[in-house]
Amino acid sequence: MKKNQVKNSKLPLFVIFFFCCFIVSGTLSRAWAGEIQAAVASNFYSPFKNIVHQFEKETGHKVQIISGSTGKLFAQIMNGAPFELFLAADQRRPKLLEKNGNTISGTRFTYALGKITLWSAISNAISEDGKSTLQAKNFSHIAIANPKTAPYGKAALQTMQKLGLWNEVRPLIVQGENISQTFQFVASQNAELGFVALSQILDPKNKFKGKRWDVPEKFYDPLKQDIVILKNGKNNPAAKALWKYLQNDAAKRIIKNYGYGLP
Repeated sequence: MKKNQVKNSKLPLFVIFFFCCFIVSGTLSRAWAGEIQAAVASNFYSPFKNIVHQFEKETGHKVQIISGSTGKLFAQIMNGAPFELFLAADQRRPKLLEKNGNTISGTRFTYALGKITLWSAISNAISEDGKSTLQAKNFSHIAIANPKTAPYGKAALQTMQKLGLWNEVRPLIVQGENISQTFQFVASQNAELGFVALSQILDPKNKFKGKRWDVPEKFYDPLKQDIVILKNGKNNPAAKALWKYLQNDAAKRIIKNYGYGLP
């Protein structure tokens, strides 16, 4: 009886073979998994996080996301920050890094075309026409990102200059360090309205619907957002894999759903 029990408890060879292959496959997968440090402009944080979630799931790689204004991230890179990928909110800084030899040649491309909107968490704070809203000045504060470090802040400044209202509105301006802080100023109603990224309003996690006026793109320089692989990412296949992943259809769908244009 005991002999039969022992004999019957033995696993078929093909099951053992399959089980071993599964273990080896998992071990190799973990061995090849890499880590990436990616610096991303604040406006693109949420869509990038979604893209990274899918990327990590499919590849096993891990991504550390460092978010901030393009200007500040650029300064950190120039001062030796160990970032491997840089997703800027403009083309100028990636081009400067390219010129200074801080990037891997041939890796710069435009991954998204940004858009700005005049937004308020208060439903009746914005009229149908953005110009008349600003002219009426029925607000105490209007928020924009710092134009010197944040391309979206520069686009807001250009819009008000184009409308001929910069000098009138300037005393009411409150500046966010980046577009994320600017959004928080408006969401918390510390500023009744402000110029933010359209992607922030379309973010499914945005609970503050309010009202918005999408700024015609003729009012500001195109917000062409470039990505580049930095020198630190030269010997990291995972960084190259994420760079390539941003060019596939799945990533493009996410980018488009957040209101960005595609190049």
